[in-house]
Amino acid sequence: MLDGRIKNLLIDFGGVLIDLDRRRCLERFRRLGMPDVESLLNDYHQEGFFQLHEKGLISDDDFRERIRQTAGHPIADEAIDEAWNSFLDGIPAYKLDFLPELRKRYKVCLLSNTNAIHWNYACTHDFARGGRRVEDYFDHIYLSYRMKMIKPDAEIFQAVLDDTRWVPQETLFIDDAEANCRTAQSLGIRTYTPQAHEDWRHLFQ
Repeated sequence: MLDGRIKNLLIDFGGVLIDLDRRRCLERFRRLGMPDVESLLNDYHQEGFFQLHEKGLISDDDFRERIRQTAGHPIADEAIDEAWNSFLDGIPAYKLDFLPELRKRYKVCLLSNTNAIHWNYACTHDFARGGRRVEDYFDHIYLSYRMKMIKPDAEIFQAVLDDTRWVPQETLFIDDAEANCRTAQSLGIRTYTPQAHEDWRHLFQ
């Protein structure tokens, strides 16, 4: 349970809001002809050109072309996007319903390492439930591919603090990666690291 000093919530996307299915995603990419894709995909961060895409250093088209080059044969854009988006396993409805409740008591921002293909899919398929828009859930949205920065680098946390003018000691960061939380803690931000599929609403009871 939180003490009364917390005024701001900084919430991760993958693994905290949306459930992930890495095994399914790996299998889909293997079917496309990428047997060694496992070394590039992690539950907490990506490597190689997947990370470049997440950091916004290559475009969606460049990312898809890297997939084709690695597989060694033509692959339709739609097939690549479908394989990549199979990593996302949906946001539980109770979490979507809880976010607007949190906004009544706290400033709520999203901070995610993600890419445009995943983000556009989630906005269309998850955050749009019940006629809502993604903007209805957060006061501000910070995404790695837009910021050209990624967690756990301290610069992305500092950029958020500078933009929001939040006091670190009044801010709780919820992220499933311990490395990300350690960086946030080094800046004075309070943290909580939930387990996979955890219902973390107990923090606010």
